[in-house]
Amino acid sequence: MIKVHIKRKVSPEKMEGLRALINQLRSMTMGQPGYIAGETLQRVDQPGESLVVSKWQSIAYWQQWLQSKGRAEIQAQIDQLLGAETRYEIYEFD
Repeated sequence: MIKVHIKRKVSPEKMEGLRALINQLRSMTMGQPGYIAGETLQRVDQPGESLVVSKWQSIAYWQQWLQSKGRAEIQAQIDQLLGAETRYEIYEFD
């Protein structure tokens, strides 16, 4: 199993737009093969920073989702809103 940390930073006034797009992704993710669970966290000491943690059965399932057209379309909207690319960090369970 793997966990993927998705870090994003947006100006506080754009946070609601980011939340809406993240919720769209979460809805789509629920039906993906290999998806186990996910959560979205807002950093307390840094307004505008968010972290999505998703758990997948394997990196292959994550990569399949990462390359899907629907995800890429929403991700492009997120990156445009952020003015930067989203950072992904993948961790494997020991």
